[in-house]
Amino acid sequence: MAISDINEYAHLTDADVEALGHELDALRREVEADRGERDARYLRRTIRAQRSLEILGRVALLGSHRRSLWWLGTGALSLAKIIENMELGHNVMHGQWDWMNDPEVHSTSWEWDMVCASPHWKHSHNFIHHKYTNVIGMDHDVGYKILRVTRDEPWEPRRAFQPFFNVMLATTFEWGIALHDLELKEVIAGRKPMEVARPEIRKFVHKAGRQMAKDYVLFPAVSGPNFLHTLKANLTANFVRNLWAYVVIFCGHFPDGAEKFTMDTLENETQGQWYLRQMLGSANFEAGPVLGFMSGNLSYQIEHHLFPDLPSNRYADMSVRVRELCDKYDLPYNTGSFTMQYLRTLRTINKLALPDRFLWDTVDDAPETASERRFDAIKPRAKGLRTAIAELKARRKRGEPVRR
Repeated sequence: MAISDINEYAHLTDADVEALGHELDALRREVEADRGERDARYLRRTIRAQRSLEILGRVALLGSHRRSLWWLGTGALSLAKIIENMELGHNVMHGQWDWMNDPEVHSTSWEWDMVCASPHWKHSHNFIHHKYTNVIGMDHDVGYKILRVTRDEPWEPRRAFQPFFNVMLATTFEWGIALHDLELKEVIAGRKPMEVARPEIRKFVHKAGRQMAKDYVLFPAVSGPNFLHTLKANLTANFVRNLWAYVVIFCGHFPDGAEKFTMDTLENETQGQWYLRQMLGSANFEAGPVLGFMSGNLSYQIEHHLFPDLPSNRYADMSVRVRELCDKYDLPYNTGSFTMQYLRTLRTINKLALPDRFLWDTVDDAPETASERRFDAIKPRAKGLRTAIAELKARRKRGEPVRR
């Protein structure tokens, strides 16, 4: 099942984990001390680019009865929404730019261009997800309460519809995020008091209403006789943004090797162990400058989980140092092509729609679910986690048993 002893799983001693934590702390301090005008220029250029694309899209859609202008407007608006969502909204609300003391780009004042109210997202994501990353029963982002992505969650008949639920979540991702923190199921069951839920629901309704009025009434109305063409363009742009955000997020959290943990790992967890949990529970995908930018630099999900409040434009450089630390401590650095990371994620989602009796791998040694018990058959103990995983793969290739 999920990892209950992170040091044992990582093949590291307490001293090793402490040393790893000190080295990552040093990297944080180095980047913090170096933040300055270069980073501020990057942010200002990003904001200008995003706003220029949105203006271009809105102006082009005034003539959206012409097919060429519809495609131009829809494309520009889709890109603008992706950049605002991924590189601006997500990262600004993480506090990555709070050091600038600019109220326009401060985590306490930013409200992004989607139906999710920023306070709800900051609670479910910044606090819950990033503090309890991949801890079963604590991190609600493990499957987003709708998908089974680890065998630690028992199979139920409704899981048979999981491939459909996955498509539904992908196409309506902003709504899934918006409803995530409301815990309506808990409210209906009476486990969350209505006096607590009511103001949260009111805030969601207010934000979603404003967003829908802007995208589906105000801007289409501005285009006059092209109302329906512009309405369709806005629907398409939101759909594209939702699908893109879903794929990027899922590529960073659910490919093979993105490990899950039991609540036992939280007991007396040190800073070094928290860092280690982020490294083992996250995944990157290979990206050039354009793909990296369009993903909000979440192609470096490992670095983001290690340092969620450091500027995203620093992740590429930081990844070199993090890789070096993985080499030093014999830890895996989970990365792969964008396509392959998503296909592995999709395989997990579709596979776990089936009851466990139809699955081949064990509950302790599966691509999506592993524990420290997966290495019981390796005697003597491997020198490190990456070496141990390589030994398991070699044994499988030779047809040798990999468990006792």
